[in-house]
Amino acid sequence: MDTAPEIMDAAFWITAGSILVLLALSGFFSGSETALTAASRGKLRAAMDKGSKGASTALEITEDNERLIGSVLLGNNLVNILATSLATALFTRAFGESGVALATLVMTLLVLIFAEVLPKTYAITNPETAAARVARPISVIVRLFSPVVSAVRMLVRGVLRIFGVKTDPDSHILAVREEIAGALQLGHSEGAVDKEDRDRILGALDLAERTVEEIMLHRSGIEMINADTPPQEILQQCLESNHTRLPVFRDDPENIIGMIHAKDLLRAMYKLIEGSKDAMAALDAFRLTDVMMKPYFVPDTTSLDDQMRQFLRRRTHFALVVDEYGSLEGLITLEDILEEIVGEITDEHDPQAEHQVKMADDGYFWVDGAMTIRDLNRATDWQLPDEEANTVAGLVIHEAQMIPMQGQAFSFHGFRFEVVGRENNRITRLKMRPLDAVVGAR
Repeated sequence: MDTAPEIMDAAFWITAGSILVLLALSGFFSGSETALTAASRGKLRAAMDKGSKGASTALEITEDNERLIGSVLLGNNLVNILATSLATALFTRAFGESGVALATLVMTLLVLIFAEVLPKTYAITNPETAAARVARPISVIVRLFSPVVSAVRMLVRGVLRIFGVKTDPDSHILAVREEIAGALQLGHSEGAVDKEDRDRILGALDLAERTVEEIMLHRSGIEMINADTPPQEILQQCLESNHTRLPVFRDDPENIIGMIHAKDLLRAMYKLIEGSKDAMAALDAFRLTDVMMKPYFVPDTTSLDDQMRQFLRRRTHFALVVDEYGSLEGLITLEDILEEIVGEITDEHDPQAEHQVKMADDGYFWVDGAMTIRDLNRATDWQLPDEEANTVAGLVIHEAQMIPMQGQAFSFHGFRFEVVGRENNRITRLKMRPLDAVVGAR
């Protein structure tokens, strides 16, 4: 009759209370790990800017994720093992040998519910708030366990090195750009981010990854002025042009000697004819080389990010692109780079032909051969590869391994391409449609 009172003595209640405290500590470590790893560093930085000391501490300790996670896991395992050991001793004392199995079952349920699922669910629901609250005590634990964690880290790297696995302590699982891009794609798929907003942000992020060669206007499409052309014809050409800046060449279109702005041209010509009785005769004294600016050449490997900075620094919007041999490849403007961010920029002087992709009544897309694959993907939300070619025509030629004739059709990358326009060796117009849509139409 005295067995139960003897078992449930002061030591029993102290042990039971210790187990509960250890379970609470286990929940604290589990929730802290989830909160600090799931919290957005951007939101924590915003909270820090508003004066949150907890957010500041959270940012500081998450700088070294490996040390943080090592310290939290060490603390979590210590309290879990100690709690399980105490529970085993307690249940063995109360129920004999069967207490081991009973302690395992009870502790598994308690740890799962109260030390894992519950705290982690709260932490993942409010990661930034939870991270700011636990940051200070966790920072103390990180400093306390730092020597042990450092020794464990060295041991782990040594073992991995034996198996040929190299670790970079400064590397991150996901780079910032990939994190932002992934969040935008996820937000768009869930309807939280508009397609236009997603494209603009991704376009800005991609500027450092892309070169001027990918978006430049090819030299075959450049409108130029011959420096030896009579002034009247130069004036007529500038008035009829859709562009305000034109390259100037002499003898050979490859020999670019300058660039003329329409405003400079008109000002100089107006100065000559002002007060003159014979305006056309006065224009004969005009010399284009006197008012043109020096040409600005850039290599085709320049990144769009660097080129935009150069445009802003030099206060110019126009550059000629050359290859490694100095041969003219094309031209690029500040507007071309901005269009990679905001999309096509048009005004009342842009020709209607610049609308490069249109959908026909039969469901096919009519595409300008010179349209870049990136712009096509952006306009249609397709995923055509652009590693081997910049333009749609270039992709067809690359895949076909030939210059197709008008009327030829090809199927690759899940699309059907049909050549409907060709000039000399250049594909000017294509019809295309996803293959599954073609099958469905039939």
